[in-house]
Amino acid sequence: MTTISPTAAHVPVAVLLDAAARQAVPVVRGIEDDALSAPTPCADYDVRALVDHLHHVVVQFQELAAKRAADFSTTPSVVRPGTDWRAAFAREADALVAAWAAPGAEEGTTGQMEMPARTVAHMALLDLTVHAWDLAVATGQSYEADPSVLTELVGAVEAMAPQAREYGVFGPEVPTPGHATELERVLALTGRDPRWRA
Repeated sequence: MTTISPTAAHVPVAVLLDAAARQAVPVVRGIEDDALSAPTPCADYDVRALVDHLHHVVVQFQELAAKRAADFSTTPSVVRPGTDWRAAFAREADALVAAWAAPGAEEGTTGQMEMPARTVAHMALLDLTVHAWDLAVATGQSYEADPSVLTELVGAVEAMAPQAREYGVFGPEVPTPGHATELERVLALTGRDPRWRA
């Protein structure tokens, strides 16, 4: 993967996406074929469907980085026999980082709702982080999110949570103890139970 170095007062979103991708790609590579039908913390997705979804998200957020329209209406099936879908995900994750590292990617607005570009990038960062965790716990793998990603996400997710719940993207917040980690806090804000196990 391309290594990105911080150059601005705030951490550029491409740096954060790079850190998240470095945690997500090994999880996807570690998924065995016999685990593809296993349940995940996302009730509507088994492992296969969630990999398809995450791959699609990673591709479409490249379009949004370039200020082009994204299409989330149909999720292509990428996890198919005879294809190296694990390597394909790694390539698309690398392309996502490159897309958001391009000049102007974080500036202005993007998407059909004309949202601030950095807010949209936070959505990509969130999906890459929480779905990597989803897939890890669903397939018996360990997962440790990058601390800089979590620090960025806690505030971002708190800000987007009310509207995300209104649109049904997040479930109700799961109560967490005062000593909860930042990862547990992020998961709980999205409606996930940090203690979920297959």
